[in-house]
Amino acid sequence: MRVPFIIGGERIPAGARQTVDLPVSLLSTHTPMTVPVHVIHGRRDGATLFVSAAIHGDEIIGVEIIRQLLQSTALRYLRGTLICAPVVNVFGFIDQSRYLPDRRDLNRSFPGTERGSLAAQLANLFMTEIVEQSDVGIDLHSAAIHRVNLPQIRISPDQSRAQELAEVFGPPVVLHANLREGSLRQCAYERGVDMIVYEAGEALRFDDVAIKTGVRGILRVMKSLDMLNSKRIRPAKRKPYVVSSSRWVRAPGSGVVRLVKGIGDMVEEGSIIGQISDPIGTSRLNVEAPDTGIVIGQTRLPIINQGDALLHIAATKNAERIETAVERSEKEVLADPLLDEDEII
Repeated sequence: MRVPFIIGGERIPAGARQTVDLPVSLLSTHTPMTVPVHVIHGRRDGATLFVSAAIHGDEIIGVEIIRQLLQSTALRYLRGTLICAPVVNVFGFIDQSRYLPDRRDLNRSFPGTERGSLAAQLANLFMTEIVEQSDVGIDLHSAAIHRVNLPQIRISPDQSRAQELAEVFGPPVVLHANLREGSLRQCAYERGVDMIVYEAGEALRFDDVAIKTGVRGILRVMKSLDMLNSKRIRPAKRKPYVVSSSRWVRAPGSGVVRLVKGIGDMVEEGSIIGQISDPIGTSRLNVEAPDTGIVIGQTRLPIINQGDALLHIAATKNAERIETAVERSEKEVLADPLLDEDEII
């Protein structure tokens, strides 16, 4: 029999699952604030995986991904330990805000300290209680407010293990993105925890394709780690396309923009991807693609100012193939449910 898993002072015996509330602080009303963590501690030895969401409080798509993941019957025969933290930034989640009450970005506050700012204390709690007890991590994000992202995995280009996990996850695109100072991904890497970041959808909104792609991907990773052995968890039908560079196309002027390209679409260098006009329509300004590539992110706001980000383009010579792969992936995700309806509702 495995030894119990200890988190937040709670002992979770092998073969059990339990929700533990990690205390953070008190509100000004003296109401306790805690981070809820659900742990499934399998009867048999295996890897320890953490899955986190809502580090940015308004990025709620990961909350639903974790909820659906925890309903999967495949978890009944789990090897190892699964740690799920669906709402890390509980303050931002309640306020529907990206940030903490001190206006700090939690994903620039790791590893944190016990006696620092509220963000530093929360980051320290997450690192010591969750990350440092894990072998692998999956952090779930969406685009920021008023933007949307194509389902994608982001990894550092020099992390071969993360590359393997990203391919198993099976998104349409894997984007090489350098580690950022103070990010969870950087601090996990420094502590020897292999971690990937899933980006999909938009803040404060759900998206079926993004959610189902996320649930499938996590289960595939768990199976590859020998944590699950379900025949229903099938590998991705195609390898994701890996892109190594991307940039935002910014508005050359202010006004009202109408984009003719969106996430998943191919663009060619020099082609017109949108037009900016004044509200009356007397002036018009074309927006051109700076590179040939695939659109992996876009603004949702038609009212823009000069310099605003419009489209996020990943530069690649395989743009046409990726566009086709994205279309097929979306159809497959929607047509072939991994979970029965009564498992997730």
